Amino acid sequence: MKAINVINPGKKSSLEIRHVATPEPDPHEILVKIEATALNRADLLQRQGKYPAPEGASNILGLEMAGIVEKIGAEVSEWHPDDFVFSLLPGGGYAEFCVIPADMAMPVPGNLSFTEAAAIPETFLTAYQALKWVGEIRENETVLIHAAGSGVGTSAIQLCRHLFNTRVLATAGKKRKLETARELGADFTYNYKRNDWAQQVEQELGKHAADLILDFVGASYWNQNISVLAEDGRLVLLAMLGGTKVTRMNLIPILSRRLSIRGSTLRARSNAYKIELTREFSNRALPLFEQGIIHPVIDSVYDWREAEEAHQRMAENKNTGKIVLTGM
Repeated sequence: MKAINVINPGKKSSLEIRHVATPEPDPHEILVKIEATALNRADLLQRQGKYPAPEGASNILGLEMAGIVEKIGAEVSEWHPDDFVFSLLPGGGYAEFCVIPADMAMPVPGNLSFTEAAAIPETFLTAYQALKWVGEIRENETVLIHAAGSGVGTSAIQLCRHLFNTRVLATAGKKRKLETARELGADFTYNYKRNDWAQQVEQELGKHAADLILDFVGASYWNQNISVLAEDGRLVLLAMLGGTKVTRMNLIPILSRRLSIRGSTLRARSNAYKIELTREFSNRALPLFEQGIIHPVIDSVYDWREAEEAHQRMAENKNTGKIVLTGM
């Protein structure tokens, strides 16, 4: 099969389509002909040599895909050749074929294309895990979502609004990203490049207004995040785009307001964990996709031969929502 390979991992890496061995499914796996995959920031880090694939996973980039079942393992009964499926991946999406545990596959909703389905797994499952499993979200809470124009951000806003019934605050640095956040259901939006978003939150909603925060920024937002968290508030860290070290930290608010600081990743989790997460997400959220209540936000679609251009768009933070690759 053909797959996109990373040449010279590091700052000067490049992407090149080459022939590699086609994987074979184990008894409990399925082989899928990939029709579409989507970009994630983890792909940019991996090609730089900063985010290696988990042990045993494919070194090929790509953490999600949608496609057609090509072959099933000897113990698989729930799927058949020619079924349309989509799934989370630990790696291997930038290729013509991939293998996945049969229990991790989800049926493509009839109203969605492969392009749309491929834009769902990584961001929506990450958002669901962060909100429900890690953040312990509760109905009618106030949730603050940073990087609201990202794939996870646009997914989290919709889940908060239509699945968990919460009030949503959103931050981003561009007008169109904030407009998209509003369209998806955010109640309040803040441009962090123009104003101190924490001060604006306090002015509009009062002190300590956020019960739960999803943060991709890290160190540079630490003090502001702590200042807006309510009693028993939870801060879930998903990335550290704004730095990793907080130079001055006041522990008093954490103790006095009983705050919880939680970190989470998804890629390195066990298959058993991902299967359980996928099943819960499928049961609760897939009907909302089928009804058109929630949907993946797609920024742009590239032929996979243009993956370098797609990566550049993400690296320059130009995308609102997902960037998808097709044409494998």
